Amino acid sequence: MTKQAVFTMKLEAELHEAFMAEAAAVHRPASQVARDLMCDFIERQRQVREHDDFLRSKVEAARASRRAGRGRSNEEVEADAVLRRKHLLQQADESSE
Repeated sequence: MTKQAVFTMKLEAELHEAFMAEAAAVHRPASQVARDLMCDFIERQRQVREHDDFLRSKVEAARASRRAGRGRSNEEVEADAVLRRKHLLQQADESSE
């Protein structure tokens, strides 16, 4: 990647000194460390955005399903879960005999 832009930022003196010292401690130019941090930030934000888009699409699909009458109420789901737990406990009791 060619370097064609200059990025200037104001920092507290202590933060600048600490950053420069840590970059020097790992024998890397501070500009490269800053580029790496920027790349990591960009990637994390991309992942967050993709995850948010995924969740948004899942929620919209669920809402559309519910509007179309294909969904179940919370009470129906809970009642089904109670029956399933009861069935699993019976199976566990029978297998331990």
